[in-house]
Amino acid sequence: MDISVIAHCDWSIDRSKRWMTVAVSKDGRWIIAMPEPVGDTASLIDRLQHRAQSSGAVLIGFDFPIGLPEWYGRQTGFASFRDALAGFGRGPWAEWYDVADHRDRISIRRPFYPMRPGGTSRAHLFDALGIDTAEDLLRRCERATRDRQAACMLFWTLGGNQVGKAALAGWREIILPRLGEVGLWPFDGNLPKLVTEYPVVLAETYPGDVYGQLGIPRRPAWSKRQQSGRRAVGSYLMRWAIGHRHVDTSCIHSLIENGFGAGKTGEDRFDATIGLLGMLDVATDYRSEGAPGDEAITIWEGWILGQAGSAG
Repeated sequence: MDISVIAHCDWSIDRSKRWMTVAVSKDGRWIIAMPEPVGDTASLIDRLQHRAQSSGAVLIGFDFPIGLPEWYGRQTGFASFRDALAGFGRGPWAEWYDVADHRDRISIRRPFYPMRPGGTSRAHLFDALGIDTAEDLLRRCERATRDRQAACMLFWTLGGNQVGKAALAGWREIILPRLGEVGLWPFDGNLPKLVTEYPVVLAETYPGDVYGQLGIPRRPAWSKRQQSGRRAVGSYLMRWAIGHRHVDTSCIHSLIENGFGAGKTGEDRFDATIGLLGMLDVATDYRSEGAPGDEAITIWEGWILGQAGSAG
C-alpha cells in the first residue's frame, strides 16, 4: 500500500496524556521514532503530512470509538455515520455533544449521560432511549469475545473505562474539522482503496487487542500502569521487532528494555507504541484489516483495525 507515514495516537480527554508513536517509510523500510506528545490537535494532521517522504498517504490510528451503534444510528434518520457526523451539533441536533446532566434531559438527540456521578444509573439511559439491554448500545467490535470483556457503551460517560467523552473530544478536534478531506476506515472503503483516494486516512485502534496479537499473555498478571509490568512484557515487543526486518525499531530498543520509563507517561507511551505495531502489521499485510463486510459495519458502526471477528 502506498503509505508514507503511520501514526498511532493514545488518546485521552486529558491533553497531557495524549501520546503518539510515528513510523515513516524510507527506502523500503519503516523507521519508528520515539513516542512524543500529540500536541496541538488542530495542527496534528498537517504535522504528520509534513513528515511524509513521498507522495504516499498518512494513516493515523486513534483509540477512541469511530462509529455509532447500528440501533442508534437508524433512529437518527441520517443515512450513515459520516452523514450523522456532518449533522450532529447543528439545528435540531445542536445539543448532541452536550452530556446530559439529568435523566430527564436524555434523548435520541442528546444521548450521552451522565455529566457527573451521584444518583445516576445505566437504567436511566435505557429507559430514555427505549431499550432493554446494553447490547443495543454496543457496536459489534465492542462486544465481549473469548479474550476480553465487553467495552463500555459509547453513551455512558461514567467510570474508568468510559469512552464517550474521549470520542466526543476526538470527533470534534480531529474528524469534524477535516471531514471533507479525510478517508474514514472502513466506512469509505478498505485500506488499499482509501490510501489511493485520500491523502489522510483515519482508523480506530485498540492497543488492548494488539497485546494478544503480539502473544503477550494475561498470566502471570502484569500491569501496563507499572514500569515493572511494561518491562516484563518487553521481550514480546523485541520478538516482534526481530520478526519484522523491514521495520527499524532501533530508536526504541532502550525504551522497551526500560519499560517505557518510570514516569506517569510510561503507560501512554507504551500504548502508543503497541498500537503502532498493530497498525504496521495491517499496513504491511502481516494481518488482515479484520472488518466484516456487513453493511451495519460499513455504514454505521465501523471496526477496530486489525481486530478479528464476525458481524454476528
